[in-house]
Amino acid sequence: MIKGFGGIFWRTKNLDAVKKWYSEVLKIEIEIWNGTLIKPQLGNETIFSFFAENDSYFPAEQQVMLNFQVDDLNETIKHLEQIGVPLAKEKEVSEFGKFIWIEDLDGRLVELWEK
Repeated sequence: MIKGFGGIFWRTKNLDAVKKWYSEVLKIEIEIWNGTLIKPQLGNETIFSFFAENDSYFPAEQQVMLNFQVDDLNETIKHLEQIGVPLAKEKEVSEFGKFIWIEDLDGRLVELWEK
C-alpha cells in the first residue's frame, strides 16, 4: 500500500533563517515554495521507526528526529567544521553505520548517517 514517504513538514518561528541554515549547513537547496525535492539514489534507504516515550536516543521534548544519509561522513564533518557548526554528540560507529548529530536553528537534533 505505501510506496514511500511523501514528505516531511514542520513549523518554524523563523522561516527565512531556518531555510538559509539548511541550505548552508546541509546543502539542501530550498526552493521559493519553502521546500525541496530529494530524489532517492540507488542504495538509499528510508527508515520508519518508533521510539519509546522515555528513550534517550534523541531529546524527549523533540517528537520527531530528522536523519539524512550522507555519502562520506568525514567530508561532512570537515564541511561542518569549516562553517562553524558544532557536533551535538560525538561520532558513533555501530553495525548500522556511522552517525553524527547537529542541532538546527530551532534546536532540533538532526542525525547524519553514513551507511
